[in-house]
Amino acid sequence: MHTLNQLQSGQLVGISKLTLSESLTEFPLEILTLADTLEVLDLSNNKLRYLPNELSQLKNLRILFASNNQFEVLPEVLGQCENLEMVGFKANIIKHVPENALPIKLRWLILTDNLIEALPNSLGERPRMQKLALAGNKLTALPENMSQLQNLELLRISANNLTHCPDQLLDLPKLAWFAFAGNPFSAADLHIENVPHVSSSSYTLHEVLGQGASGVISKATWTEKVDFPQEVAVKVFKGQVTSDGYPKDELQVCLKVGQHNNLVKPLAQVTEPDCLALVMALIPNHYRNLGLPPSLDSCTRDTFPEGFTLPPRHIDKIISQMQDVYDHLHMNQVCHGDLYAHNTLVDDEGNIIFGDFGAASMYHMLSESQQKKIKHIEARALGHFIEDIQNLKAG
Repeated sequence: MHTLNQLQSGQLVGISKLTLSESLTEFPLEILTLADTLEVLDLSNNKLRYLPNELSQLKNLRILFASNNQFEVLPEVLGQCENLEMVGFKANIIKHVPENALPIKLRWLILTDNLIEALPNSLGERPRMQKLALAGNKLTALPENMSQLQNLELLRISANNLTHCPDQLLDLPKLAWFAFAGNPFSAADLHIENVPHVSSSSYTLHEVLGQGASGVISKATWTEKVDFPQEVAVKVFKGQVTSDGYPKDELQVCLKVGQHNNLVKPLAQVTEPDCLALVMALIPNHYRNLGLPPSLDSCTRDTFPEGFTLPPRHIDKIISQMQDVYDHLHMNQVCHGDLYAHNTLVDDEGNIIFGDFGAASMYHMLSESQQKKIKHIEARALGHFIEDIQNLKAG
C-alpha cells in the first residue's frame, strides 16, 4: 500500500505497481508521472466516480483495479489504453458500459456486483478475452456475438435476470469454468432437507479455518446435545451476492450433491433470516491445499509452489478420485464451475477432499442438449486439472 504523500513527493518514481486507498474522490494526476514504468494500478476502496482522459498516457498500464468505488459508468477512457489487459470494477454502481469502454487487448474483465442491465456488442469483439466475471448484475440478455469469444475459458453470469440460457456460449471451444445459477432460466425452487436444520445458537464458533468469496469457515463446537461430532466446521455465508452468485444457491447445491467420500460432508443447515450457514464435518489437520489460485499472469490456470512435485502413484490416485467426483456431480446434474486444484485438499497418501461450491450450478431444468453441453464444458476443466497434476510428476 502506498500513500498520496509518497506519490506527490516523488518517492514512487520508477515503480511498476501502485496501490492507493485514501477515500479519494478525484484521480491524482501525479500518477501520470509514472507513465514510463507503471504496469499495475490499484485504486480500489476509494470514492471515485470518474477517470480522466489523461489515463491513456499510461502507455505501459496492463492491469487496473477500481473495485469498491462509486462509478456509475465504466469509463470510456479505458478503451483508449492500448496495453490494458485486465480491468476490475467489482462492487461499484455501474449501470452503463459504453461501446468504446473495453480495451482492444482485454483478456480479463471483472464487473461483478453492479447494476448493469445490458452489455455492448464490443464485448464479443475482444478476441483475447479469457476470463469474464459478470455475476450479481441485472442482465436480461447477453450479446449474441459473444459466440466469437473463442479464447474465453472462465465465465461467471450467476445472479442476473437472464430469462433464457445463453446458447451462444455453450459451444465456445475453450470454456471450462462456467457459473450460471441464480437466473430465471436456471431457477430451481428446491428446499432440500437431507440434513437437519439447526439454530445458529446451537454452536459456538472458534478460530477461522478459511474464507472465500461466499463466506467464512470456522471451527465450531456444539452448545447443545446433538448426534454429531463435537467438533465441526461451519461455513457462514456472507452478503446477498458474491463473485460467484447467491449464497442460497451454493447451500442448495451442496445439499443436492449429497454424500461422496471425496467431498466435504454436510451435516446440518442454518436458514435463519439473519444467518445462512452450512455445518460440515471437520477436515483432518493433515490435509493441505493441492494447488494455489491462478495468478495475474496464468489468468485461468492453477499455480503451484516452485519445486512442488508428487509421486506418480499419488498422481494416478488423485486423478482417479477427481474423475469419480466429476461423475458423481454430473449424475446429480450439478456443474461445479470451479474444478481446480486450489479447491482440492490432499493428504500424504494422495487422498483428496474437494469443496468450495460457490460457483456451482444445478442444470436439471435445462434441455437435454444443453445439459450435455454443460457437462462437456466441465469436462474441459477436468482435463486441465489432470494436465496440471500430471505436470507435477516427481522426476
